Amino acid sequence: MAIFRTAPALDRLPRPVYPRSETLPAGSVSHAHSHPFGQLSFAGVGVLLVRTQAGSHVAPPQRAVWVPPGLAHQVATSNPAEMRSLYVSPDQNVFNPPRCLVLSVTPLARELILAVAALPPLYDAAGADGRLVAVLLDQLAVLPEAGFSLPWPKDPRLAALCQALADAPDDTRTATAWARTAGMTERTLGRIFLAETGLTFGAWRRRTRLLAALSLLEAGTSVTATGLECGYESTSAFIAAFREAFGVTPGAFGRGV
Repeated sequence: MAIFRTAPALDRLPRPVYPRSETLPAGSVSHAHSHPFGQLSFAGVGVLLVRTQAGSHVAPPQRAVWVPPGLAHQVATSNPAEMRSLYVSPDQNVFNPPRCLVLSVTPLARELILAVAALPPLYDAAGADGRLVAVLLDQLAVLPEAGFSLPWPKDPRLAALCQALADAPDDTRTATAWARTAGMTERTLGRIFLAETGLTFGAWRRRTRLLAALSLLEAGTSVTATGLECGYESTSAFIAAFREAFGVTPGAFGRGV
C-alpha cells in the first residue's frame, strides 16, 4: 500500500483554481483528511475511490469526484491511476448544495480539466489562463451527476450489514436472511435502509456489485469471472445490468472504451 498526499499544504489557494497532477501506483491510499477548499479529482486512467463518513464515491475513467470544502475524506485506488486534481477556492460556489458527488465529464469539460491541470500553480489569473479557468468553472457547474455513489447508513446494524456485502458482493443471501442477521424484520430493514440511504436494499446491493466490477474489469479480469465474483448467476445478466448502469458493456469498459 502506497500512502500519498492529496492536497497542497496551503491554508488558502493562491488562485481560484489550483491544479495538481499525480500518477498513482496500484494500492495507493491517502490518510483521511480535509481542507478549506473544494477538490475535483478526475480519473483520466484508473478508478478512483473517495470515502467519506456518508459513503463511498467511485470515479471510473472519464468521471470525476467533487469533494466540498471541509469534508473529511480518503482517496484510494486499487489499480494504477492518472489523477488530475483541481482545488477550488470556497468562494466559487461551484456546486450547491455542497456535498460529495460523482460527475459525468463531457468531452469539453475533459479537455478543459486537462488544460487547466497543465497550468503552472501561479498562472496569470487576469489573462488568458484566468479566462480558461472561468470557462472550466462554468462547465463544471452544469455537469450531470453519475449514479456512482454508495451512501452508507448510520444505523450500526445496517452499517455492519453493508460492510459485509461490500466485502463479499457475491453473497446471495436474501433480504429476509440479512434482516434476520441484523436482528430485525425484513420490513423494518427496508424502511430504515430507505430512510438512511435513499435507496432500497435491493438497489443498494446492485450498485455495490456493479461498482465492485469496475476495478476487476480494469485489472483485466474476464467478464464472466467478474460477473461471478460480483454475485451474478449468469454472464448475460451481468452484461445487461452493467450496460444499463454505465451505458457500455463490461467488455467495452475493460478495453478502455
